[in-house]
This record gives sequence, C-alpha cells and structure tokens, in this order.
Amino acid sequence: MAFIKEESEDFRIEEVFSVKLEDFQEQTDLTAFKEENEVLNEMEEKDQYESHRDFIIEEKSFNCSQTKKTSSRKRVKKGIGTRSCLTCFQCGKLFTQKGSLNRHMRIHTGEKPYSCPQCGKCFIQHGNLKVHMRSHTGEKPYKCLQCGKCFDQYGNFKIHMKIHTGESLFTCQQCGVSFRKKWILNRHMRIHTGEKPYTCLQCGKSFHQHGNLKLHMSIHTGERPFTCQQCGKSFDQNEKLQVHMRIHVGENPFTCQQCGESFRKKWILNRHMRIHTGEKPYTCHQCGKSFHQHGNLKLHMSIHTGERPFTCQQCGKHFKRKGSLNYHMRIHSREEKPYICHQCGKSFDQNEKLEEHMTIHTGENPFTSQQCGVSFTQKGILNMDMKIQTGEKPYTCPQCGKGFHQHRNLKLHMKVHTGERPFTCQLCGKRFKRKGNLNYHMIAIRNIQPPQL
Repeated sequence: MAFIKEESEDFRIEEVFSVKLEDFQEQTDLTAFKEENEVLNEMEEKDQYESHRDFIIEEKSFNCSQTKKTSSRKRVKKGIGTRSCLTCFQCGKLFTQKGSLNRHMRIHTGEKPYSCPQCGKCFIQHGNLKVHMRSHTGEKPYKCLQCGKCFDQYGNFKIHMKIHTGESLFTCQQCGVSFRKKWILNRHMRIHTGEKPYTCLQCGKSFHQHGNLKLHMSIHTGERPFTCQQCGKSFDQNEKLQVHMRIHVGENPFTCQQCGESFRKKWILNRHMRIHTGEKPYTCHQCGKSFHQHGNLKLHMSIHTGERPFTCQQCGKHFKRKGSLNYHMRIHSREEKPYICHQCGKSFDQNEKLEEHMTIHTGENPFTSQQCGVSFTQKGILNMDMKIQTGEKPYTCPQCGKGFHQHRNLKLHMKVHTGERPFTCQLCGKRFKRKGNLNYHMIAIRNIQPPQL
C-alpha cells in the first residue's frame, strides 16, 4: 500500500536557493527572465500566504485577492516584456535591470557580501541572510491555519499544505513511496539506481544528495556555526543544536509505550524497543553471537581480531575502547576523585562507581539472575554468573582452543604459551605472571607492603 513520506529534511537556505536557481536556468531559455521570477516569487510569498489565510476565514475575500494577484501578475509580465535586456557575458543569461545582473554576477565571482552577525556565514543575497537569521531567532512566520504547524520558509509551508488539499502526488514505481514534488521523487530514485553524483574532492566519497555532500564537507573544514548559548558546544547542523537543547530543558519527547522510559531522539527509542522485542539484528559472522546495537558488535569483533586501536602515549598500553583509555589516563594524571561516600568517606572518580559502592551500605542487590535467583550488587557480576550458568565461554585461546568466561582469564592463560612474566620484584629480580603473586611475594616473603596506586 502506497504511503506518504513526510519530507523532514531541512535544507540550508543557500542550498534551497541554489537548487531553485539551477532549475530555473535549465528550464527557461525562452521568455522568462530572472527578474520576473524574483518579482513573482516575492508577490507569491506575500499574496498567496495572505490569500490562503483569507480563504480559511472567508472564501469571498480569498477570491477577491486571487483576482488582484492575477491582474498584478499580468502587469508585471507586460512591463517586463517591454524593457530592454542586459546579457551576462559569462553564461549569456538575460536580465531587464542592471541591479539584477549585478546580483547574478556574484554567482560567477563567488562574492557573498551579506554576513550573519551571529555565526559569520555569508550569502549572495540579502533575502537569503534574512531567512537564515530565522535559524538563530527561531522565527517561523508561516502558520498553517488548519493544524497550527509553523514554518520558517514559505516553500516548506506550501509543501505542507498539500497534505490538507490532497494535491496529486508523485509515486515511486519500485517501492511505492509517494512525494509531493517530482524533483524529490527524482532524487529518491538514486537510492534504487545507486547513483551518487556529488563527490567530495578531498576524500572521493560520493553522495546521493548535494546537501549530504555539504554536510560531509564540515568534517574537512571543521566548521560548526551553530553554538549552544548555555554551554558553548558547537554543531555543524541546526537540527543537532535543537536536539542538544533538550539536555538543558530536560525534554524527552519520545516515550516507550511498554515501560514508559523517555528519550531525546527517535532513533534511540527505536534501538531501545529491541530490548522488548528481543530483536538482535547485528550478528557476528565468526561465532554467531547477535547484538541489539551495531556498536556492541564492533566492540565484540575485537575479541576475534585482537585489535586495540587506542594507545596510551605515556606507557604504551593499548585499549579496545576510547572510554577505557580515558579512564586509564587518570592513573597518570592522578586526577581527583570528586565522588565521595558520605558514610565511609571513600572517594571515586566515577559516579557509577560510587553508586555501586553504596550498595555495600544499603545491602541492596538490584541485579537478579533469572536462572538461579541469586542477586548481585553489580551488573557485571550478574553477567559473569549468567555465563557460568549457561556454560558460555566466548573467549577462546587461538593456540590450544581452551575457552574462558572472562577476557582477563584468557589474557592470563596466554602467558602459559608466551612465557611472559611482566611483574618483577625490585629487590630480588624474581618475575611473576600476575600482579597478585608479586604482591603476595612482597608481603609474605619480604614482609614489605607493596605501593598503592
């Protein structure tokens, strides 16, 4: 069954203008000039929006304004037809006013004289700057009188109105998705054809849409024009800034209907729903284990590959996760432990560790095994118990095939094959496989308390 796909992608305003200009240049070689297009568009934005409002309030008033608009259009066209033409010497395009030609020349020269005072972005036309400023002010002057939805651009408002008017749609013959404009359908067809006409000149990556290429370019330029006024964090897209603002206002608009938990983003809710449905779409091709999230699969793959891409620059130790490296760096920096237990005074570098520690005082065991009914203070201990109950041993020695419940046990076992003894007594030179054995040696044999890190 065909369904309507709501086009939620907000193009940046300069892209919208460039698309319209390109389409206009390609399709009108006969009698339409750019000045006429600009004049009529300006009249359409003012007159049509007011006419739409009149139609909702009083049909008679609407008909009257339409008649006025039609007659004014005829006057504009008549006036344009009698004027002499000015020609762009670079592309041959015709204009009826010198100001229009001068404005057009900025496309060839790259001149952008209108600059945003807030983010510094520049534009060819003052009208583009005015529309751009709405991204900072949040102004949305075009309001649908039927459903109350507001828009910052008249073009988006006009597209939205087709929902209420039931205007004919353009439907993809391959997947049945419908669109309100033919050019959107044409763009959509690239998904089926695999066409990616927009290529990054720096890295060669290609994209279906020009907007995606522009967004990608911010990776190379590092441009982040949208800044949060509360915490100073910057973003390459206004949409990302709007989502970020939910952190400060505490807004979580996407709620799980099964457990009531709320989320800031819809895709996080969709991912969360897999917990309830049991869906695990990401499967390891080596051992068959499946995961709810792609990130967990990527992390799991490092077990098979042994990859540890994050390296400490001070001691050379390698880690699978960047978070693990950041945590490790606290050993070198001797970072403060700001999270303090008010019952015993013990300090922690992470709030999660303090919360785990508090279960010692409260006696709480929130993590319960569904198989044996035993409760634990930490989720990691529960996961370990589950592996024992199920017999799962995901960590396998590549040399002898022996399996282990925990990765650290596999690491310890590998020293049997390598003969590695990395822990050395500084007094007698004796070497040990485990740090615990060295500590025992220091206390029991040498009667020396090992230093505390």
